[in-house]
Amino acid sequence: MRTIKLTIAYDGAAFHGWQVQPGVATIQGTLNEVASQIAQEKIVVHGASRTDAGVHALGQVAHFRTRSTHPAAEMQRALNALLPPTIRIIEAEEVGPDFHARWQARGKTYRYRIYRGGVLPPFEYRRALHYPWPLDEPAMEAAAREFEGEHDFTTFSASSGDDEDNSDRSMARVICSSQISHSPDRPEIAYVVRGRSFLRYMVRKMVGTLLDVGKGRLSAADIRPLLEARDRARSGPAAPSEGLYLVSLNYPDPEDSLASAPPRKPRG
Repeated sequence: MRTIKLTIAYDGAAFHGWQVQPGVATIQGTLNEVASQIAQEKIVVHGASRTDAGVHALGQVAHFRTRSTHPAAEMQRALNALLPPTIRIIEAEEVGPDFHARWQARGKTYRYRIYRGGVLPPFEYRRALHYPWPLDEPAMEAAAREFEGEHDFTTFSASSGDDEDNSDRSMARVICSSQISHSPDRPEIAYVVRGRSFLRYMVRKMVGTLLDVGKGRLSAADIRPLLEARDRARSGPAAPSEGLYLVSLNYPDPEDSLASAPPRKPRG
């Protein structure tokens, strides 16, 4: 069996998220179908991040196992020829048998786009949150920095829907950087956050809370008490999915001993 690693970009607007669901179009389901057709065997594509419905990706990473002898570059060409144009394989490469896109990821970067102009360009529809009203952007910048470091992010998460899982998993996460960035040539700001891993709806709830800061409903000083409260009802509402992008993932250097260790499912 060979292992093929994929780097994938997609417009998530027309899909019900990454993970296979019966009766609806998903990124994983579409990839499974097309890859199986090419390899002439059942293929299951495993993604590093289970992005939600409407969420986009610039650098999602996935892998699959196959008995096919097609070179990785040939598989990339065939996948792009058969996939819908809203999903593109940016890169395909053969990797070692122990590679696992999800369990070996060491970091993820997300970007959330907020378009500030009075009129949302039609090409940005379902690709950015349109908010043309006043926002205290310096206050949002200060609040964003309060998320950095290791914290319990229960307040900024959604239930998994499984009570046993909710009580068993760790809610602590490490955020390496959290900042508001400004576009130099368009009326747009973005929230960019990088961390090892994220809880369900975590980034969107962080954005919703930062918007509440921008509207004056909260201040930067409120972020730490919200984290300490560990109360999902205290965060701002989750921001709409259309503004969120999975930008990139980080992995150990192939020469690192961690890269050759057997995949292990972490708690949480």
